[in-house]
Parts: sequence; structure tokens; C-alpha cells
Amino acid sequence: MGNLLLAVIYVAFISLGLPDAVLGSAWPVMYHQFAVPVSYAGVVSMIISAGTIVSSLMSDRLTLKLGAGRITAISVAMTAVSLGGFSFSSQFWMLCLWAIPYGLGAGGVDAALNNYVALHYASRHMSWLHCMWGLGATAGPYIMGFALTRDFGWNNGYRWISILQIVLTALIVLSLPLWKARSGVSAGGGDGADVGADDGTGEAGAADAGRRPLGLFGVLSIPGAKSILIMFFCYCGLELTAGLWAASYMVLDRGVGADQAAAWASLFYLGITAGRAISGFMTMRFDDPTMIRIGQAIIAVGVVVIALPFGGTMTPLVGLVLIGLGCAPTYPCMIHSTPAYFGADKSQAIIGVQMATAYLGSLSAPPLFGLIANHVSIGLFPVYLGVILVLMVLMHENLRRVHAHQSEKQPEAAGDGEKTR
Repeated sequence: MGNLLLAVIYVAFISLGLPDAVLGSAWPVMYHQFAVPVSYAGVVSMIISAGTIVSSLMSDRLTLKLGAGRITAISVAMTAVSLGGFSFSSQFWMLCLWAIPYGLGAGGVDAALNNYVALHYASRHMSWLHCMWGLGATAGPYIMGFALTRDFGWNNGYRWISILQIVLTALIVLSLPLWKARSGVSAGGGDGADVGADDGTGEAGAADAGRRPLGLFGVLSIPGAKSILIMFFCYCGLELTAGLWAASYMVLDRGVGADQAAAWASLFYLGITAGRAISGFMTMRFDDPTMIRIGQAIIAVGVVVIALPFGGTMTPLVGLVLIGLGCAPTYPCMIHSTPAYFGADKSQAIIGVQMATAYLGSLSAPPLFGLIANHVSIGLFPVYLGVILVLMVLMHENLRRVHAHQSEKQPEAAGDGEKTR
């Protein structure tokens, strides 16, 4: 049964990635039809991101009440309905309206599924699941491209993806009985479920019994929580900045042709997807903190290679691919390590806030570099990535120190308790 549920989750991650890059691929056609400026894609994107932040912050409370399985089913259903609404929109304000439930659904399922996998499955599955998300994110634009090139229109492209999401919703609903805790495996330590996990039917497991939602300030008060939240902010800021500005940097600073730069920039995401397939096997040998350090080291090498003044047009390409490979293990292992750092009873609340800070990083870091590129120089691209990376490394090492200190205090507390008895 556990393997069957895992298969459902794998399909869920593929389908969840499907709509993420579709707006960008369809927008060159859509904005003409809606008679709005091309920049208005940012409005829709910001509404979606705002929704994901709100639902991520609410994920702990909602998961305690409904369970991970139901939250996943409801969230995917919301995205399916929203994508269907996109396909029937004839005015720009309709897109903005449907973007609200789309963002709320995307954030809810992101936090719930990531926490469920972190609690119940080994680290390799987290890497491979995020690899599957990459496949879905790659397939979405191809579906839209097929609809546009065959004269089906962008509406049908969205409609087809909506239908796929509806099928996924039905699959998750049918799988709800499988979302049950199985004892005998520590949180995040194996292929089975953890004792304290939610059973997916709305009843909390042992770890959640009687627990109240932590809330944002409750999460921030936990030792080490601020460090891991800043890590998520930095990671997503770095990834999105690299993905958005790499092509412009290669054209404006390194003299690469526009067509060639666009093709090369796509290799960044290919590096992430392929790297996650590889890192899944590596997690069988290395633990999460080691995988994060390996990823950060590869990113650092990539940043240095991009900044090299020699090598012609090949050095930025090689550096960009290396950054993608370095990003591959970092994000999944950061999520998977959360229960080990903070406990299964707190992981849902913390992962929810992690998703929110990740989206904040995605929203703020790329536009900030845009201002730097416009007013100073786009040549600072590798320097900007390097600064974000250094902050992320410092926060990870601080998290490790705090965790080690907390671990030392617990045996001491236990010893004091034995003495008092």
C-alpha cells in the first residue's frame, strides 16, 4: 500500500509542475487578445504568488483540521478549477480573479505534500519527486505549444491541463484511505510512514494529538527556525534570479547571440532536473546536511566559472549548468531535513512558513537585480548570486550549530530530571 501511495504522490508532483510555466509560454498570444501591456503578466504572477504565500502560512492549521490527503485533494481541485477558469476567460480581470484560487491551491498542496514526504519517505524520494516536478514544468509549455502551433488556441491548452488536474484530483480522492500512518519508521528516515504522521482523513496522528497550530510567531520563536527560513529565501531568490537573468547577462555582458543565449538558459533547468535524478541516488550514501553542502559547493564553483573573464562564450554556459546541478540537491534536502531539525510535530508549520519565505525570495530577489542591472551594471550578475549564496551558506552552518547545541541540552535536561527523581 505504501508503494501505491508513493506512486500517486509521484504522479501528483508531475501534474503539479504542469501549469507552472504555462503562463509564460502562452502570454505572447494572450496579451494581444486581452489588449493589455505585455508587462501585465507580472500582475497575474504576483496574484498567484500572493495566494501561495497566504495558503502556505495557513497550511499547519488546515492540515491539523483536515489531514494531508484531504488538503492535497482540495488544493489540486482548486488549481484544476482555476485553470479551467483561465481557459474560459475573455477579459484580463477574469484572469486576475481565477489567479486567486489558483495561488491558494498551489501553496496549500506544496506545503502539505512536501511535509508528508519529508515525514514518511527517505531523502531520495524527495529529490526524485522534485525531479518529477521538473518534468511536469517542462511538459506544460510543450502542451501549450502544441495547442498554439496546431491552432487550437491558448484556451484549449489551459483546458487540457485543467482536465489532467481533474483526473489527478480523482486519483487523490480514491487514494485517501492510503494516507495513513504506519509505525516503526522514524520521521523522514525511511520508506514508511512516521508514527506521528497525519492519517490523511482529518484525524491527527500521535505527534499532532492535542497540538494547536503554531502560527507565524510561534515558528519564528523556535531556535534555528529563522536560519532555515532565510535559507529558503536565499535559495529561491538565487534560483529565480539565475533563471530569469542568465540569458540577458550572456547577451549584454558576454556577447552571446540572443537566440543562442535563450537556448543555453534552458540548460539551467535541465541541470536542475537531471541533477535531482542523480542526487536521489547520492542521498543513499550522504545525509541531508552533506548533500546541501555539496550543492552549495557546486553552486559556488558555477558562480566563479561564470565570472571568469576568459573562455569566451563557453564559460557562462558551463557556469550556469553547474549552478543548476548545485541547486538540484539543495532545495529537496532542505525540506527533507526539516523534521530532523525541529521534530515531526512542528514540521508542517515550519514547512508552511518555509514555502512562504521561498515565494518571497522568488518575488523580491529577481526584481532587485533588475534594478541593479539597470542602474549599475548587469555584469554584477555573478557577484549578486555569490552574495546570496554566501548568506545561504552562513545560515546553514548556523542552523547546524543551533541544532547541535539543542541536542546537547536535551540529554543534560534528561539527566537533571533523573537526578531530581
